[in-house]
Amino acid sequence: MLEHRLPQIDRGLNNVDELGLYLHLPFCRQICPYCPYNKTLYRPELAERYRRAVLTEIDLYADVVGDRPVSSFYIGGGTPTTMLSHGLGTILKHIHDTFNMRCSIHMESHPNDLTDDALSMLVDLGVEHLSIGVEALQDHHLRALRRPYTVEQVTETLQRAVARPFRCVNADMMFALPGQTVSEVAQTGSMLVDLGVDQIAAYPVFTFPHTTWGQTNGSATPGHLEVLRRRRMLSSLESLLYNTGFRRTSVWAFTRDQVPAYCSVTVPLYLGLGASGGSYLRDVFYLNTFSVPAYIRSLERGQLPIALTVELSEKMQMAGWLYWRLYETHFRKSAFPERFGVPFDHEYGRLMRVLSALGLARVDDERVELTDTGAYWLHVFQDFFSIDGVGRIWAEAMDTPWPRQAVL
Repeated sequence: MLEHRLPQIDRGLNNVDELGLYLHLPFCRQICPYCPYNKTLYRPELAERYRRAVLTEIDLYADVVGDRPVSSFYIGGGTPTTMLSHGLGTILKHIHDTFNMRCSIHMESHPNDLTDDALSMLVDLGVEHLSIGVEALQDHHLRALRRPYTVEQVTETLQRAVARPFRCVNADMMFALPGQTVSEVAQTGSMLVDLGVDQIAAYPVFTFPHTTWGQTNGSATPGHLEVLRRRRMLSSLESLLYNTGFRRTSVWAFTRDQVPAYCSVTVPLYLGLGASGGSYLRDVFYLNTFSVPAYIRSLERGQLPIALTVELSEKMQMAGWLYWRLYETHFRKSAFPERFGVPFDHEYGRLMRVLSALGLARVDDERVELTDTGAYWLHVFQDFFSIDGVGRIWAEAMDTPWPRQAVL
């Protein structure tokens, strides 16, 4: 039985045919200065209590989720591979025993964790889509980012990973680093292509004010010159990757032709497990407490660790749906009435005509597809929104385990 649940959870699951699942594992062996996500230093005894808490949270959701198919499963962090030999297998088994899993696993990882034995364990656990946080392939940039490996070491890791039977190996890379040149960005992309990765996710460094990087380098959104520099860097990657058999699969990601994309939760509705796990159930969005100790204590009492909730009007739901479909860079208009019961052009036809006239999207009677220019400006918009909006929520939630509200 689901105890201490919010009434909105039951209502939000009405008419939900399938769900995505997100699992947050917050442990890291060191804290990267630029990372805005919820994390804490790995300690075996804390990880063991966290493992038990996640198992309890799964049990609390079992009845209300029922037999609904789970059609996407994403494990993020933190660094999920810190728990590879310390409870991850138990959690995954319990998820598969409890929920109607109809999908493979997408999982983040750290290069230093990916030994031969670790890669074998990931394959045995059913991980088919693996993301590796490479970030840069110049030693001076790795030192600036405080990544605890060299270019030589991380390339050896990538070679081990691509030799395994994963359906997609994704490599994260950062651009717009201080002092970074366009040629260095292109060099990193070219090296990743030559190493045989299936997907490259390229994103600019974010300067969230609650991170060490933001406090050191300032947290303002990029100015005009920086926006143009980022555009040149991303354009160099686009040219390289399109010419080497990659296609754009999201605003940030480029995937080899014929390879399924590595991605986060891909269905519009999802359930989040773990500290800071977010859930979107049609007309309600809620966040678990970010505090790992508070998350554990709440579940040891048999209570869901929900810290913040917001009820969503239908207009807010529509806007969220449109944003994430644009983030994927292409979608069918007919999927909109399937979700909301009204024609897409009735709600957003005028906006699509504006995007088309500005060269930001290609629009016909059924399909909408962002151009590369449109994808870039969504980059810029997301940068601003993340720092100004999401950053405030995260900062508040990190400061207070049970905030009364987060003001945007």
